[in-house]
Amino acid sequence: MSIKTVGRRKCSVALTNIVKGTGLIQVNGKDLGLYVQNNPNYFVFFKSPLLCVGLEKNFDLVITSKGGGLNGQSEARKLSISRALYQLVDENSQKILKTEGFLTRNSLCKERRS
Repeated sequence: MSIKTVGRRKCSVALTNIVKGTGLIQVNGKDLGLYVQNNPNYFVFFKSPLLCVGLEKNFDLVITSKGGGLNGQSEARKLSISRALYQLVDENSQKILKTEGFLTRNSLCKERRS
């Protein structure tokens, strides 16, 4: 069973495909460590929805992200992962994801010049 979801932040868009597996994470065809340049802050930020519900070793993630910078893409990926997990987990875990704020989209974007 595969679930595909979308997350957005600023100019970034992330598409996540989540399947049952062993915890492998690929971003744009690269391993997570290579993509986030081995920055531990991005690791924790990126995996926070999985760690919150205790499923970091149960699913494989294949993520494609475009646009924006590394920070905007990370937030878009986090929202996309959270939306996918919300469809897979039980009601108690859904409540945890909601109360921790993982399902809330930050809609702030760069303001256009007039």
